[in-house]
Amino acid sequence: MASNDTFSVNITGAQLRAARALLQMDQKSLAKLSNVSIATIKRLEPAAGPIRANKVTIEALRRALEAAGIEFIAENGGGVGVRLAKRSDHT
Repeated sequence: MASNDTFSVNITGAQLRAARALLQMDQKSLAKLSNVSIATIKRLEPAAGPIRANKVTIEALRRALEAAGIEFIAENGGGVGVRLAKRSDHT
């Protein structure tokens, strides 16, 4: 599969919205951090189930949110989710 092919991955629109909420981050800030357009973020967030986008786009969003402190939680019987990653006491 080429890197610009559209595919599904286990990140949902709900996870994107929840991650932004935990970080108190607006769509504009996420767009800036990830280099993904606001229009794309607005299109992906309402999606039911896994988001469908270019691999590069999904990875950019994932990396930006993880760098900001988000940990994506896989399906574990209770559903997918996000949480703030445990931070080290050392900065």
